[in-house]
Amino acid sequence: QVQLVESGGGLVQAGGSLRLSCAASGFTFSAYAVGWFRQAPGKEREFVGGIRWNGGTTLYADSVKGRFTISRDNAKITVYLQLNSLKPEDTAVYYCARRKRPFFSSTTATNDYDYWGQGTQVTVSS
Repeated sequence: QVQLVESGGGLVQAGGSLRLSCAASGFTFSAYAVGWFRQAPGKEREFVGGIRWNGGTTLYADSVKGRFTISRDNAKITVYLQLNSLKPEDTAVYYCARRKRPFFSSTTATNDYDYWGQGTQVTVSS
């Protein structure tokens, strides 16, 4: 079955960095875009960034542009999210998700994704 498993979260001071990983299984990984989302307590889940199936195009939320970088290694069936210059407002549970249709680009809408990981907590202290 389709599975996505995030890892790499933790506690970091403001200005620090983390690298999140999203390991996939159960589907043809190289055919699907993957998105990263986050959800802070009391807030709605929001788009962070996405990457096309071939890694050729990335999309970022304005709030993270220039600080976060998405990449993928199709041979390792993994998508990465590099978080730099972290701020306390980046504190959230981070999720990766599979785009519903193969060979479609990533989008910002949660409804365009069908399988989600369990999430990994990122906490940024001031």
